[in-house]
Amino acid sequence: MLTSRRLETSDSALKNIPGAEPHSRLDPWWWLVVLVAGIIAILSITRPDPYWRIILFVRDGIGVTAIITVVSFILMLFVGMLGGLGRISKNKAINLITTLYVELVRGVPLLVQLIWWYFAFPVVIQQIGRWTGISFLAAYRANALVLAIFGFVFCYGAYMSEIFRAGIQSIPKGQMEAARSLGMNYFQSMRHVILPQAIRVILPPVGNEFIALLKDSSLVSAVALADLTRRGKEFMSANFNPIETWTMVALIYLVMTLFSARIVNYIERRTKFER
Repeated sequence: MLTSRRLETSDSALKNIPGAEPHSRLDPWWWLVVLVAGIIAILSITRPDPYWRIILFVRDGIGVTAIITVVSFILMLFVGMLGGLGRISKNKAINLITTLYVELVRGVPLLVQLIWWYFAFPVVIQQIGRWTGISFLAAYRANALVLAIFGFVFCYGAYMSEIFRAGIQSIPKGQMEAARSLGMNYFQSMRHVILPQAIRVILPPVGNEFIALLKDSSLVSAVALADLTRRGKEFMSANFNPIETWTMVALIYLVMTLFSARIVNYIERRTKFER
């Protein structure tokens, strides 16, 4: 009897701990991921022609989409952190450069930037090579995958810079003062005290940027890169079945974004802290 009372007391105590409630241990929205994946499976089994043929045709495009998204996201985190630190820097030159970068890049549509990097940037490099007499620059040829990743990092890095800036500035100034009073210099205080707290604050908007990046990766189809969207276009052009093709492509994107959203939600819950 005493043991059961102790168990009841411990259970009630656990319910008061944020994140330890029974209903929070399993995200019910995972069932939506299962549902969409089930729809894809049912369509592929019941109507292998064309749905299973579509999956086989676009599977390499799925890999290209995943590579662009993951690599661009990792790199833009570093760019965003540097940009955010530059935005709050007391050095006027660094602050001016990062502010100009953020304001200018955010004023140009992403599709226009991708097109510029793919079509205009190689011409600029070739012209520089001719002026300087450097042969390998004059013979430069665009690599669609590398330039697409560079374009995403360059564009999304500006938005990520603002997210990092807001996250850093949300940390009370007393945290920096306390770190400095312990003998840390500015960079040590940022590394060990401010940034770890800021990262936990900015996780939700960073997760949203990852999902937006995954969807915006479809824009690389405009620069001759065989991602999921472009492979869908090719299949539709060859088979003249737009309804089936774009339904399957949309479902694949949907299951990828829903899965990513659930992973982001899980990370947020694991790192959540009460103020």
